[in-house]
Amino acid sequence: MEVQAKAKWVRTSPRKVRLVARTLRNLPVSEALVACSFMPKAAARDVAKVIRSAQANAENNFNLVKDDLVIKDIRVEPGPMLKRGQPRAMGRLFSIFKRTSHITAIVEDRPGVVRRRTAALPRAPQPTSRSAPTPAAAAAARAGAALQPATTESDETVAPARPKKVKAESKAPVSKPPAEGKKTEAKKTQAKKKDDGKKDTKEKKSK
Repeated sequence: MEVQAKAKWVRTSPRKVRLVARTLRNLPVSEALVACSFMPKAAARDVAKVIRSAQANAENNFNLVKDDLVIKDIRVEPGPMLKRGQPRAMGRLFSIFKRTSHITAIVEDRPGVVRRRTAALPRAPQPTSRSAPTPAAAAAARAGAALQPATTESDETVAPARPKKVKAESKAPVSKPPAEGKKTEAKKTQAKKKDDGKKDTKEKKSK
């Protein structure tokens, strides 16, 4: 069922009103009113008033559910034009046309067509890092864990302890440092000198 509302002699040019009306056709009434509240155009306020009037007519006069109402059409027709003038140079008159428009909003009920949003909206997919598993891999891991039977302490096998690695000893003979060899040679030379000194003293005494 179609219900309409009119607003006449609106002090806005029809061209500006049509820019708003084109974006609201075939929209639910609730969404169209929200769109009008966020539009940065002054004509959106006049269009929203006409839409609310048509919604009230459908709800109060024809007992229609306001949640099922959809905007079928918004017609914008030019109204009477007020002619004004601005004096310019050399006695001339610059003409100013103050245009008006007639706005007609037509709504109709379409039960079941309007999609109502659920209470909880689906969450957007979160970005995952490279190390984190993908959702498909996580689901596969959960499915594999569910298929495996539950294990008890007796079923679990204890892994044998690994033998400790012993460092291989070097088989090469240990060479004595050269400093010790020099010390032994010095001791031998000192002992020879002492023996020679003793022999000299013995020979002198014998003489």
